[in-house]
Amino acid sequence: MVAPFLDPDLEWDFRVPRVASINTSGHKYGRVYPGVGWIVWGDAEKLPEELVFKVNYLGGEMPTFALNFSRPGAQVIGQYYEFIRLGRNGFTAVQQAARDAAMRLSAELASRPEFRCITDGSELPVFAFTTADDVKAFDVYDVSRRLRERGWQVPAYSFPKNREDLSVLRVVVRTGNVDLLELLLDDLDRLLPELRAQSGPLDARHDTFHH
Repeated sequence: MVAPFLDPDLEWDFRVPRVASINTSGHKYGRVYPGVGWIVWGDAEKLPEELVFKVNYLGGEMPTFALNFSRPGAQVIGQYYEFIRLGRNGFTAVQQAARDAAMRLSAELASRPEFRCITDGSELPVFAFTTADDVKAFDVYDVSRRLRERGWQVPAYSFPKNREDLSVLRVVVRTGNVDLLELLLDDLDRLLPELRAQSGPLDARHDTFHH
């Protein structure tokens, strides 16, 4: 949902030999509330047979690889509406605003001595940051917990095996709303003096964001 609009010269799709399918979540960058996602296969041969269900409750046998049984279609309608309403130019503007906001936010965080950015949001409007090496009073789990108290969902988690020593906060920017960006920075700056005053991390690893 980002590369097709912002990076037209990037080969990421079925032109790449080993790409068999492409999937995306409409609730991340399709501007639709959670519940809609879709997947496209390069050709029918690449669709594994074990993913296909044969159903006959509609009056005749029909193959489908969607979830069986009835589900609301509002999210699908919402996705269709957004595509038609915004079009290519509109989605390009939306995704560019999100990327710009992500890069601005990561730069702002990097300018604060307490933090170090791992990525900067210049590809996907997503980036990760961690605490600086010399910060001993708090860790990323403390930051996540305190931001959640202010209504922000900024998950903290450790990297997988062989990099378990690194824990980060992940920020997903879905709109280019500058006002929200400023609110997040203001809340973080309000919390930093309290975090600095801690005697050490509060072991908030198991008290982070849950769906």
